Amino acid sequence: MSAGGLRVLIVEDEAFIALELECLLEEAGYIPVGVAARSGEAIALARDLAPDIALVDIHLADGPTGVAVAQALTARPGTTVLFTTANAKRVPPDFAGAAGIIAKPYSERVIRAALAYVDGRYHGGAPAEPPDGVVLAPRHHP
Repeated sequence: MSAGGLRVLIVEDEAFIALELECLLEEAGYIPVGVAARSGEAIALARDLAPDIALVDIHLADGPTGVAVAQALTARPGTTVLFTTANAKRVPPDFAGAAGIIAKPYSERVIRAALAYVDGRYHGGAPAEPPDGVVLAPRHHP
């Protein structure tokens, strides 16, 4: 399955996890365009790099600011946000504009399936079923 070169921003304050995600994305055919550990950095990178997808942790180096990052990124058309978090209770009921939540700890299979789903649903890729291990935002259910 080809990811069609979708550009992905990683918003994660744990360097090891960010590095693992970068490698996984490259192996799956995605283009990791940057890594941000703080909210301001994430918003600036998204503005400058215009990613197709952003994987956003809730708790960043400057506190539980991932929700604000998601709101800022989804306010601009073209970027789909998926939260990657062990703190799903911190995600507001409207998901702050995000398409879904990938619960930590996650597997490589779940990340790949979630990205394939987002590619098909929002970016013109091959249609894919919503993956197990991902909670979709309420507005995305049929």
